[in-house]
Amino acid sequence: MAELTSRFILSLIDFVMVNYYKILKVSPKATMTEIKSAYRRLARKMHPDVNNNSENAAKDFAVIAKAYEILSNPQERAHYDAKLHRNNSNGSMHSTNSVFHSNNEHAQRLRQMAFEHRYNEIIDRMMEAERRETLALQKVIFPAVALFVSTCFVGIFKPMIWTNSQIVGKIVLFTLFIIGVLHLIKRIRSGFERYTYDAEGLHDSIFDDNAPDSKPYTRFAGIAFLFLGTGLSLGIGLLVGSVLKMPIESLIPSFYSRNLLPEFVFYPPIVVLLVDAMHTLVAKFEC
Repeated sequence: MAELTSRFILSLIDFVMVNYYKILKVSPKATMTEIKSAYRRLARKMHPDVNNNSENAAKDFAVIAKAYEILSNPQERAHYDAKLHRNNSNGSMHSTNSVFHSNNEHAQRLRQMAFEHRYNEIIDRMMEAERRETLALQKVIFPAVALFVSTCFVGIFKPMIWTNSQIVGKIVLFTLFIIGVLHLIKRIRSGFERYTYDAEGLHDSIFDDNAPDSKPYTRFAGIAFLFLGTGLSLGIGLLVGSVLKMPIESLIPSFYSRNLLPEFVFYPPIVVLLVDAMHTLVAKFEC
C-alpha cells in the first residue's frame, strides 16, 4: 500500500508543473551564467542559516535548490522545457477544472501531499549532499591533523623504532611507510582538487561567473599550509623535546635519540595511514 501511495505521489509530482524560471526570476531564454547568478542571489537571501533556521525558509530554499538543479543541467532543462511547453499548450497550467488548481478539499489535500513529497525529497538530497561534503572534508582534515601531530611527537620523542627492529620489523615498517606515503599523496591530491584552484587561471573565468569561490583556497596557499604546518609541528616538537629530554630519555632509553635521524621520516606517513584507516572504519559503522 505504501509503495502504491509513493508511486501515486510521484506521478502527481511529474504531472504538476512548477515554473522554475519564475522561481529563480529569470527568463526561459536565460543563459547558464544568468541562472547561476540568480540562484546564488536567492540562496544567500533565503538560506535557513540566515533566517534563524525557520521551516518556511527551509522550504523556500529547497524549492530554489530544486529549480537550480533542473535548470543548471542541460539535459534536465531540455526535458523540463519540453514538459513545460506541452503543459502550456494543453492549458493545464491555467485550467481551473484541473485537480491541481481546484479549490475542492480533496484536490487541495492531493496537492499538499504532492508538494510535501517534493519538499521532503529535496531536503533528503540536500542532507545527503551535506553528508558527502562532510565526509570529503574529513578525508582532508584527518590526514592533515595526523601528519602535524605525528611530526610533533617525532620531534618530542625522537623514536628509534627502525634502529631497534629486527629484519622482519624493518620490512614491515618500510612497507607501511611506502603505503602511507602513497596514501598521503592520494589524500593531498584529492584535497587540492576539491578545495584549491590555480590562481593563474583565475582571470580566464572571472568574467563568465565561473566560481573560484567554490574552491576557497589557492593551490599555493594549500602547499604553503602543508609545508609550514609540518615545519611548525616539527619545531614545536623539538622545542618541547629539548625541555623534556631528561625524563623522556629515562623513560625510553633504548628508543630515544638525542639527534634527528633519517628514520624519523618513516613515522608520520605510517601514523596518517593508521589514523585514516580507523576513521574510515568508524565512518562505515556510522553509515
